[in-house]
Amino acid sequence: MSQHSILNIFIFSFFHLIFAIDVPLDPNIQKDLIQPPTITKQSVKNYIVDPRDNIEIECEAQGNPYPTFSWTRNGKFYNVAKDSRVSYRRYSGTLVIDIHGGGRPEDYEGDYQCFARNEHGTALSNKILLQVSKSPLWPKENLDPVVVNEGASLILQCNPPHGLPPPVIFWMSSSMEPITQDRRVSQGLNGDLYFSNVLRQDAQTDYSCNARSHFTHTIQQKNAYTLKVLTTRGVAERTPTFLLPTGTSSSKLVLRDEDLLLECIASGVPTPDIMWYKKGGELPNQKLKFENFNKTLRIVKVSEEDTGEYFCQASNRMGSIRHTISVRVKAAPYWLDEPKNLILAPGENGRLVCRANGSPKPTIQWLMNGEPITVPNPNFEVAGDTIIFREVQSGNSAVFQCNASNDHGYLLANAFVSILDVPSRMLGPRNQLIRVIEYNRTQLDCPFFGSPIPTLRWFKNGQGSNLDGGNYRVHENGTLEINTVRKEDQGKYTCVATNILGNAENTVRLEVKEPTRIVKGPEDQIAKRGSTVRLDCRVRSDPSLRLTVTWMKDESQLYISNKMKKEDDALTIFGVAEKDQGAYTCVAKTELDQDFAKAYLTIQETSSSPTSRLTSTLRDKPDPPMDLELTDLAERSVRLTWVPGDDNNSPITGFIIQFEENRYQSGTWHNLASVPGNVNTAVLRLSPYVNYQFRVLALNELGSSMPSPSSERYQTNGAAPEINPSDVRGVGTRKDNMEITWTPLNSTQVYGPNLRYNVKWRQRHTGEPWSNVTVWGNRHVVWHTPVYTQYEIRVQSENDFGKASEPGTVFGYSGEDLPSAPTNVKVYEPNRETVVLEWGPPEHPNGNLTAYTLRYQAFNGTRLSKAVVETLSLNQTKYIVHRTDPVSRYRFFLSGRTQVGAGEVKTVESPIKQDEAYTRNQVDIATQGWFIGLMCAVALLVLILLIVCFIKRSRGGKYPVREKKEVALGPEDQKEEDGSFDYSDEDNKPLQGSQTSLDGTIKQQESDDSLVDYGEGGEGQFNEDGSFIGQYTVKKDKDETEGNESSEATSPVNAIYSLA
Repeated sequence: MSQHSILNIFIFSFFHLIFAIDVPLDPNIQKDLIQPPTITKQSVKNYIVDPRDNIEIECEAQGNPYPTFSWTRNGKFYNVAKDSRVSYRRYSGTLVIDIHGGGRPEDYEGDYQCFARNEHGTALSNKILLQVSKSPLWPKENLDPVVVNEGASLILQCNPPHGLPPPVIFWMSSSMEPITQDRRVSQGLNGDLYFSNVLRQDAQTDYSCNARSHFTHTIQQKNAYTLKVLTTRGVAERTPTFLLPTGTSSSKLVLRDEDLLLECIASGVPTPDIMWYKKGGELPNQKLKFENFNKTLRIVKVSEEDTGEYFCQASNRMGSIRHTISVRVKAAPYWLDEPKNLILAPGENGRLVCRANGSPKPTIQWLMNGEPITVPNPNFEVAGDTIIFREVQSGNSAVFQCNASNDHGYLLANAFVSILDVPSRMLGPRNQLIRVIEYNRTQLDCPFFGSPIPTLRWFKNGQGSNLDGGNYRVHENGTLEINTVRKEDQGKYTCVATNILGNAENTVRLEVKEPTRIVKGPEDQIAKRGSTVRLDCRVRSDPSLRLTVTWMKDESQLYISNKMKKEDDALTIFGVAEKDQGAYTCVAKTELDQDFAKAYLTIQETSSSPTSRLTSTLRDKPDPPMDLELTDLAERSVRLTWVPGDDNNSPITGFIIQFEENRYQSGTWHNLASVPGNVNTAVLRLSPYVNYQFRVLALNELGSSMPSPSSERYQTNGAAPEINPSDVRGVGTRKDNMEITWTPLNSTQVYGPNLRYNVKWRQRHTGEPWSNVTVWGNRHVVWHTPVYTQYEIRVQSENDFGKASEPGTVFGYSGEDLPSAPTNVKVYEPNRETVVLEWGPPEHPNGNLTAYTLRYQAFNGTRLSKAVVETLSLNQTKYIVHRTDPVSRYRFFLSGRTQVGAGEVKTVESPIKQDEAYTRNQVDIATQGWFIGLMCAVALLVLILLIVCFIKRSRGGKYPVREKKEVALGPEDQKEEDGSFDYSDEDNKPLQGSQTSLDGTIKQQESDDSLVDYGEGGEGQFNEDGSFIGQYTVKKDKDETEGNESSEATSPVNAIYSLA
């Protein structure tokens, strides 16, 4: 590798580390390193946006200094400041267009390109074509009934309106029932519905083409086709003919890495079968899929080798036909060698390479800082797909763009050339201390940086000779490696980095330590039961290092019980028993190294031992099994064998075999199998792709032993999952979503790496295509769902080896909302004692109805009784109220409830009865002011009349009466000379010359005289009810004096009596 290449790789790698958060670099170094702009994030080339959302056109970049951003639109400078609805995202070049604030998204369609600039160059984004999603309405059209003979072929055209992106097409009846599709009836890629042959039952429904938009998920429905099938006595069988494509041959152009879709739909009686072939070769089975009942051939991510002639053959028992499709594979440009950023020191040479391929072969165009390179430049030379730099100088930094384009697309790449002149710098910690064990190999690190790249030399203890060769080796990154460290290698090492701009150095101190050694280790022993055993472990180590000594038994940490004693140089076991038999290991460890020694202890049986007689009477849990061994290794099974431990005077009744795997639940043990106590081997059934480790526990009537030492690990090969997740559910957590959850596979069901779940869903009874997503957890939320809609859900397991079988379909619901008001609500009164309320369920329950809430209260005019609230069951549709009085009416407030809460309220009142209306009117009149006043006046008149009667009866005297005219009194009437008369019953007769009418008024008969002529010359007075209360007197003679009759003339009582 050349020095320039090493420099480029090292500096480029370091340059990216500079901005990493976890690298502790000197800020002064970061400040000195320049970087031309680099585009780090941008929107896709064809950017289709939702017209309901704000638009964000992304452009993120980095550089030092931090770049500024500008945009062009349709090739012209785009002045963001002139449009109040367009702004930059903070610390970013991303454009944010405020549609929510009233902007029209169509006004912002066009080609956008982002420019990121600093003083060292300009980087460009791709050209981003911004388009707004459109869902045009279906044109109105009247479709005549389609008349077709039974057995004939038929094509129902869809011709959906052009949408952006294209809508999803599916067929349903006008009643929203999906059209069943099969080998005979199916939908083509163009959206049309094809009938290979028409049957009589096809006329039992109508056919409507539906288009669902991508963003809004709104569905537009075309007017439905109605079929009239003309039946005949028998349908003649006929050979196949192609409905799509037509003719005997056709051609297809597809771009590299896209999916190739070939379609053949045939008619015939009986329904033809479709088969696919490729001329001169086999179909590419690894990326091949048959769809639409074998009528569609899909080849995933085609490449140039998929070019050729494909045949589809349609056949039935009447014959067969073939159609040839010539497939040509072209390619938009794709990278062979994408240009990379180049960092050079002053005076160095370098090159940028831009190689791309495609069909047709793309043309290469170079730009510098966004401008085409049209004139020669003394700093570099353009040679086709390569730019060559020679003896670059400071200030020549720039960003170069390579544009590779052909008829099918383009690629744009930015690569900067940065000219750095940085003095030598040390990057690692200073004055490090390295400790190493004698005779080991060690490395002394010295990371450095500079531009031009410095040369590095190592020195020991300040000596002038450079360390390189022999026992020393200096790596290109500055590390000094010492192959075998000896005592004499201890000392201070200095690394010095030098370039034309300066030197830098760092020091590393090396200490060499004595190795840790077990000078006397334990030895194999045979001991009698009950005896005392001593296992030696004498260690020598470097005194400056901290030493720890531990013991292990049968590869597990030894528990030091109360019958053991651990010393610095030995382990003593008192009263050994069979359970103490095993392999003992002494481990001596320091922070730099360790040593160990192993010995085997065997316990011998002795009947004469007192300890033996004692232990024969003691019963305990069994000792753990030992010596686990795996044999008969197979793909899905293995045989495990073990040696039982001591039963401790209680027979072993069984063994439990456990396993642990270290991929998903490391350290967790699971029961795998159990066998009787007289068996010490078992064939274990295993799952694919599990790294097994086994252990065994012994059982007796006193309990379980400690686990045995673990076996060696055994890993099974992977396979596709055999089962799908369980407990799949779809439940809405909000009114516009549905949360799909499931119980994931456990560690023994995974069967392979990268377990994931293919989640599919669609609305039930719509016939729409499945939506799908790949999930690595156990939950997925579907958003923007209609309220409380039933969905079909499928969740399939998949790993890198394949998929599980097709999952079953479960049904879930999106979120609930408040229900609409109950329907058909009515109130009636079957009798005077009860009021009945009846209703039907809400037209739009918007969820699972849980109850009804009823509030009602009696009212009479403006008087209201206390409201009563009832919660009624879901199945109840009638409620009876028993009246508390026969007059009041009732007002009812009824609403349905879902889990979200109470919905829209329906208010009704009981009907008005005739007698109730009369009663209400009477009550209302009695409360009116005018009626109260009238009653008071009547009461006052009655009181006055009562007073008059009382006075009249109490006086019994004479009342002066003057005649109206000067007429002499009759003999029978003359009683007193003063013109008075005695009161008697006859006096109650009407005055002479008058009569009483039916309404109590006095009517004039023979006299034409007016009552006004009587009195004192004034007008007569009447009270409120029209009765006359004026003074009634005879006309005075001129000779008579006024004083004689003044008291009588002015009395209102006399006036009333005069009327009587």
